[in-house]
Amino acid sequence: MNTLEKRTGVIGFLTRRRSGKRFDISDIITYAYLIAGVVVMFGPVLWLVMSSFKPLSGLYEFPPSFLPYKQETVTLAGYDKPLDLYDVKMADGSVRRLAQISQVGIGARMIDPATPKDDPIDIKLDQRTPVRSIYFEWDNYVGAVEKFPFLTYLQNSVIVTVVATLVTLLINSMAAYALSKYEFRGRDAIFLIIISTLMVPVSVILIPAFLVIAKVGWTNNLWGLIIPGAATPTGVFLLRQYMLTIPDDLIQSARIDGAGEWRIYSQIILPLAGPALAVLAIFSVMWRWNDFLWPLIVVSKSELFTLQVGLNAFQGELNQQWNYILAMTVLTLLPITIVFAFLEKYITSGIATTGMK
Repeated sequence: MNTLEKRTGVIGFLTRRRSGKRFDISDIITYAYLIAGVVVMFGPVLWLVMSSFKPLSGLYEFPPSFLPYKQETVTLAGYDKPLDLYDVKMADGSVRRLAQISQVGIGARMIDPATPKDDPIDIKLDQRTPVRSIYFEWDNYVGAVEKFPFLTYLQNSVIVTVVATLVTLLINSMAAYALSKYEFRGRDAIFLIIISTLMVPVSVILIPAFLVIAKVGWTNNLWGLIIPGAATPTGVFLLRQYMLTIPDDLIQSARIDGAGEWRIYSQIILPLAGPALAVLAIFSVMWRWNDFLWPLIVVSKSELFTLQVGLNAFQGELNQQWNYILAMTVLTLLPITIVFAFLEKYITSGIATTGMK
């Protein structure tokens, strides 16, 4: 397929119509709804990314701008710092590009950069328009990383997320395997009890869970962030519903061939449940990576902070320097976005066969 055919195929897919070659009212409503949904979902994310490249002054300007702009300046002999450039509408209607020396009240003193030795010109503020150009302030990221122990917090978040996700997949898959393929008294009752815990708010069990962690000695310890919540009712339900679709004949055949239960679990059940495991992995990674309340309660040492807790502390320490906070927020979003991009193809196939419709 050549480039033109690919382009035509993509355009044809994005401009599909219900019938005929002309758009009818249903097509217009459908595309308007989809476009509005894209704007609502991705608009704030794009605004966050663009704002992370703005200088601090650009974050407070009104009306706000979507793209990051930088005030153009000029360096002139006799002045300690660069002077801001403005397009000034003169009394005769002409427009001159002048550099601002000072501003007092509603007026400003300016000079022509081409003839800096001429007398300054007094103008009103409403006569001037700032000369700006699109500029990405990469120093926001460099400065934030230098002032913020990003690598330490990133390491803690990666350890907690990866280990907790692996433990979650192991425990939930074993529970789901037992509840889907083993026949024993009380199996359905146990499954209903597990599902019923979804109705218990997390805030209700925070204090009991913390007391248990404190008694074990896992406060100010990454294990205190990893182990609690490793077995999730959502994961057990999702994996059990998927494993019910695996034929029992495969397991019986493996047992006849002499395979043990652990071998059946590891070499038959887990590979066949790959799509459901990928979906659960996505949910677990997103939850663990974005978790804020539990790490805030369990960990009080800064060297053990995860990114979310560290970002909160960073905000207070730097006295609301929003350009750095926005840059750090974008950096914390990148790993979860990469994970989702690699595993999102499993979401449809995994959820479609687990009863979560």
